Amino acid sequence: MDNIEKIIDTSGTLLTKNAINKGFSKFQLYSFIKKNNFERVAYGIYVSPDTLKDENYILSLRCPQGVFSHDEALYYHGLVDREPTQKTITVYTGYGTSALIKDGIKVFTVKKELLSVGVITGNTSFGHTIPIYDLERTICDLVRSRTWFEIQDFQTALRTYVGRKDKNLNKLMDYAKLFHVDNIIREYMEIML
Repeated sequence: MDNIEKIIDTSGTLLTKNAINKGFSKFQLYSFIKKNNFERVAYGIYVSPDTLKDENYILSLRCPQGVFSHDEALYYHGLVDREPTQKTITVYTGYGTSALIKDGIKVFTVKKELLSVGVITGNTSFGHTIPIYDLERTICDLVRSRTWFEIQDFQTALRTYVGRKDKNLNKLMDYAKLFHVDNIIREYMEIML
């Protein structure tokens, strides 16, 4: 039988499900965790005391249906310059969110069929891959949830988007129709372009 250390990922994260899938008993797993002072950071997720915690990666493991959005996506895409003070994800309507909200995570919900619209992969500052919304979906979310944002951040994000060379206005309007914000986005774009 392999030893448990081989299933710890490069960030020092150990998942209960990986240990069980590799044939380790819960007793072996919890003995290893206790002996090596691993910290439980979420249900079934443990982190080595020797590594820095990658909070976004841990959140993506904890909530595999979630997609980083809103504040997180704005910052990731360089549309705002302030790092978010609160983690923000989007899940489908009906997904159990009470534990996430209790832990201070801002959660938005959409219809299940809209959750995957505009999902790309991004890298955390620690180099882990996480699901995040693309530039155009992020703008749609910004407009849809504009009451959640400070007016300065809202305006900065829109101005920055309009000034980018990699913007895709056709994709933006396609997404805007799906989320019923096409008239509002068209107005903003006509003013800013």
